[in-house]
Amino acid sequence: MRDRQSPHHGPVTRFAPSPTGLLHLGHAYAALVAADAANSSGGVFLLRIDDIDRARSRAEFETAIYEDLSWLGLEWPKPVYRQSDHLDTYQSALAALDGLGVLYPCFCTRKQIQEEIARISDAPHG
Repeated sequence: MRDRQSPHHGPVTRFAPSPTGLLHLGHAYAALVAADAANSSGGVFLLRIDDIDRARSRAEFETAIYEDLSWLGLEWPKPVYRQSDHLDTYQSALAALDGLGVLYPCFCTRKQIQEEIARISDAPHG
């Protein structure tokens, strides 16, 4: 696999599965499309493990992700970018935005958000 430290040019695509279960055909398709888009245009395909759901993320699913993507013939720079390794970076970004006064709380319930999403199809833009 390619070295993550080496500079790259061109588009960057990524596939970011959560290790909360096994990959399915839709995951495989998304990963293949992202890798093909990068490879066909001189870019780079990144694998990011979205493992911030600590209650449901499991090491065996992460291992299966690597095995399945390798079986598909995909390659990605090492080391893999794991979301949980960068929580301090995200907290710093939130603190900076808070310092600018641009954060605001949302008091919507999940039900209200789901109702708004359902209404989107009724919007004039379709």
